[in-house]
Amino acid sequence: MKVTTTPIDGLLIIQPQVFKDERGYFYESFNKENFSKIGINEEFVQDNQSLSQKGIVRGLHFQSPPFAQGKLIRVIQGSVNDVVVDIRKHSKTFGQHFAIELNDENMTMFWIPPGFAHGFETLVDNTIFQYKCTQTYNKQSEGGLFWNDISLDIKWKSEDPIVSEKDKVLSMFNNFISPF
Repeated sequence: MKVTTTPIDGLLIIQPQVFKDERGYFYESFNKENFSKIGINEEFVQDNQSLSQKGIVRGLHFQSPPFAQGKLIRVIQGSVNDVVVDIRKHSKTFGQHFAIELNDENMTMFWIPPGFAHGFETLVDNTIFQYKCTQTYNKQSEGGLFWNDISLDIKWKSEDPIVSEKDKVLSMFNNFISPF
């Protein structure tokens, strides 16, 4: 497993060792001992999976403490532009974002600790997105940032994405008070 840090503290890009042959491939998508060695000592308590067509944007979502979630992200099928925004008010990168393409070819995983708003954009049809969470979902602690807030300067790849009604009315960053 190869681990790469990002310009935003806490985010980790994880590339598992993939064994390929004429039958297909095999890799460990999670091994508690190996993840502990790279500093991810979290207990995962919920797995989520979604199927989306090309041009869907989901996010930017987070859960406030005490239900804040760390997420271990991967794409099982298809491709996404995965985006996080640092919402930790005392972080030197507060308000900055990081984006990475995750797909079924690179098999890259992405660790997002609590304190980030997270979203993704599907780049191809029939994309299956999967993530492990360190907390269960709690409706009262859900929050979010408007996906296309100009002040965040996120470069989405879709010209006219499909976004849920809920995500169209999320907070603008300039009006946002961080719970972290």
